[in-house]
Amino acid sequence: MQKNNIELAGYLGGKPVTRFLPSGTKVANVRLAEGYRYVDAQKKEQEHTNWHAIVCYGRLADMIEQLNKGDNVLVNGTLQIREFTPADGSKRRVYEVIARTVAKIDRISDGDADVKDNGPHDEHATVTTDGGSRAAEDGWPL
Repeated sequence: MQKNNIELAGYLGGKPVTRFLPSGTKVANVRLAEGYRYVDAQKKEQEHTNWHAIVCYGRLADMIEQLNKGDNVLVNGTLQIREFTPADGSKRRVYEVIARTVAKIDRISDGDADVKDNGPHDEHATVTTDGGSRAAEDGWPL
């Protein structure tokens, strides 16, 4: 059995950047920061932040485009690893989360979190209504 599912909660590191694929599909890219605190061997409190590249397609790109730097979100998607060779000839590897759902997490008055689902579920099914041919040409996973 194989399963590729990732769920991340964190803060947007900037305003999402949008573009269009040759097929006309809208794409939004944004970085998500999530972190944790720990006490090291010297009994000092340390903080570590992980940065994740998030990619949204179609209507989900429209939705995330409305969010801003610092917004707290919950992202569910799949992990994609891409390799490419830039002009300098070095081989590069990129890890991206292809979002299936995105929900903004708002604070309510007593300090608890309130998750507001702002995105369509299973965005891939919505975007690939033509059988997936355009999506496959653009190189994003089905």
